[in-house]
Amino acid sequence: MHQPERRSNQRRSGANCGDMPKAHRSGTGSCVCTYLGQSRRLASSRAGSTRPMFAYVVRRLISTFVVMVLVGVFVFLLLHFSPGDPATLIAGDNADAEQIESIRKGLGLDQPLLVQFMNWSLRVLQGDFGISVFTQAPVINLIVERLEPTVSLAVTTLLFAALVAVAIGVVSAWKAGSWIDQVFMGGAIVGFSLPVFVVGYVLIYIFSMQLKWLPVQGYTPIAEGVLPWAKGLILPTIALGTSYVALIARITRASMLEILSQDYMRTARAKGVSARGMLIGHALRNAGVPIVTIIGIGFAMLISGVVITETVFNLPGVGRLVVDSIAKRDYPVIQGAIIIFSGVYVLINLLIDVLYTLIDPRIRY
Repeated sequence: MHQPERRSNQRRSGANCGDMPKAHRSGTGSCVCTYLGQSRRLASSRAGSTRPMFAYVVRRLISTFVVMVLVGVFVFLLLHFSPGDPATLIAGDNADAEQIESIRKGLGLDQPLLVQFMNWSLRVLQGDFGISVFTQAPVINLIVERLEPTVSLAVTTLLFAALVAVAIGVVSAWKAGSWIDQVFMGGAIVGFSLPVFVVGYVLIYIFSMQLKWLPVQGYTPIAEGVLPWAKGLILPTIALGTSYVALIARITRASMLEILSQDYMRTARAKGVSARGMLIGHALRNAGVPIVTIIGIGFAMLISGVVITETVFNLPGVGRLVVDSIAKRDYPVIQGAIIIFSGVYVLINLLIDVLYTLIDPRIRY
C-alpha cells in the first residue's frame, strides 16, 4: 500500500540529485546528497568565520584607538616637558616679553593644562594640528605639501625590498650551504650593519659624482614625467632599502628552510614536482606569515629611515620637514608629524594581522 509512495519519494530524491556524481549515491538506489550537504556546511562555516574576524577587527580598532590616545598624550606633553618655557624656546633668545606672551597666548599656554589638552585633542580629531610658529601656515597643509616625496620613497622602497629580499631568501634556502647562500647571507649581514647615510653617501659618490648616471639630490614630481621621477628615487630607494632587504632576506631564508624540511615537501619532491613548483607553489606560500610579519615590523624602521634619507638626498618630504622643524623648535609641526606617522604605523600592523587569514586559511581569530 505504501510501496508507490516510497518509489515516488525515491524518484523525487533522484530528481533532486540526478546530476550528482555516482560516487555520491548509495547502493540501495536512494541518492545521498553529500555534495549539497558539504557545500552547505562549507558555506555556513565561511559565514560563521566572518563573525570572529569582524569581532577581532573591532577589538583591534578599539586597541588602536587606545594606542593613539596614549600617543596623543605623549605628543601633547612633549611641548610641556621640554626644558624651560615653551614660548621662550620657540621665540628664541632675541625675543622680547611681548613676543613671548603673544606666542604663549597663540599656543594656549596661558590656560590650565587639562583645558589645553581637551582643546588640542578636539582640534586633532577634526584634522587641525595647529599653526606653524614660523611659517604661520596650517600644519596639515605643510604636511600634505610634503607628502608626495615621502609616499613615493616609501612605496618604491617597500616594493624594492620585498621583491629583492624574498628572491634572495628563497634562493639562499634552496641552495643552503653553497657559495651562493654564503655570498647572499654575508651581503645581508653587511647591508644590515651599514647605516642609511653611509650607504647613501657611497651611492652618491659612485653613481652621481663618478659615473654621473643619476642626480645627486632633489626630487622631481611624477606629474613632470615618470622617468625623471624614477631616476631621482633610485639612489634613495636603494640606500633606504638596503638594511630592509637584509632583514627580510634572512627571515625568508629561515622560514623557507623550516618549510622545506617538512614531510610533505619531501613527498612532493619524490613525486617529481619541479623546483619552481615546490618553492613558489608550496614552500613560499606556507612561509608567508613570518615574511609578512617582518615586513610589518620593519615599517617602523622604514619610517625612521625616511627622515635620514630625505636629509641626505635633499628630498622635500615629511621627514625633511620634521628635521627642519626640530631645528627651529616648531613644536606644532613636530606634533602633527608624530601623530600621522604613529597612525600609519598602527594601521599597517592592523592590516598585516588581517592579511594573515588570507595567506594561511588555518589562522582564525
